[in-house]
Amino acid sequence: MVDISIIVPCYNEEATIRKLLDAICAQTVPMVDIEVVIADGLSTDGTRAVINDYRREHPELEVHIVDNTQRVIPSGLNRAIEGARGSYIVRMDAHSIPDPDYIRKCVDELKKGLGDNVGGIWKIHPGNSSWIARSIALAAAHPLGAGDARYRIGGVAQEVETVPFGTFHRDIFEQIGMFDESLLTNEDYEFNTRIRQSGGKVWLDPSITSIYYARPTLRELAAQYWRYGYWKAQMLRKYPKTLRWRQAIPPVFVAVLIILGLLVVGMSLARWLLAIIVILYTIILLGIGIQMSLQHKKMSYIIGVPLALATIQIAWGAAFLWGMFRKPALNTKPL
Repeated sequence: MVDISIIVPCYNEEATIRKLLDAICAQTVPMVDIEVVIADGLSTDGTRAVINDYRREHPELEVHIVDNTQRVIPSGLNRAIEGARGSYIVRMDAHSIPDPDYIRKCVDELKKGLGDNVGGIWKIHPGNSSWIARSIALAAAHPLGAGDARYRIGGVAQEVETVPFGTFHRDIFEQIGMFDESLLTNEDYEFNTRIRQSGGKVWLDPSITSIYYARPTLRELAAQYWRYGYWKAQMLRKYPKTLRWRQAIPPVFVAVLIILGLLVVGMSLARWLLAIIVILYTIILLGIGIQMSLQHKKMSYIIGVPLALATIQIAWGAAFLWGMFRKPALNTKPL
């Protein structure tokens, strides 16, 4: 009898979905206790063919596909939950690789009552073998790129604000509702906010790990963090008290740059202040790049890590500001 349902929102993941399914097959939980429910956003590549091939090759793993016609992550999660039969729900992404004991540890700690949502940390890997992809992976795990997000930078087992790939008792969705389908991003954080506001706990155990593949190019990184910043602003419209000081720093920084940039034409003080801020910021980022270069013995990190960190912070900060002044249109963007 199925006890654990792994839910996966998916769209055009032909290149990665087999890796996830292989990782699920390698779990230390008996396959007879597991089902995988993939909410596919009507993929236009070979994703469904790969999944169907995998089902024929691995009949021991029960895999189901449900349609996610809205083609956004929270609706995919909700459709998968509706189609799931397990008492425990494990949320995964098609580009994640959970360690073999990921599901067992999450469910065990959930049973012990350590949290109402249990998850672990990301081991961030580069999206490809290029120097900039490797730099991006390092930047995404650095405190300047990740803030104090424990699932990125690690730490001790503790109660936290959010975890990315959590595990839940099924009845929590009846208690506090499903994922918010009005959000294209930040749906995990918003759901975890409701858990905490209802008196529950979000628990992170750093011994629970999964591989996360960072974006391979600066362009894709900028698009990702623009999305994160914009939708964080939309979430704050509903939960303004959830704003943390670390999240305020990038938009304040970008706002200062914009204001000083507008004043440089007629105000010499603005020119000096802008120059000082840019120079100090560059020195700090270069210092981190040099540190990473010495630590990992890669000269390319001297330039690559600062470029990635600046992309993360400026894209997130600018998008957050934009999101505070502009409400979203209807949800039509694919996953």
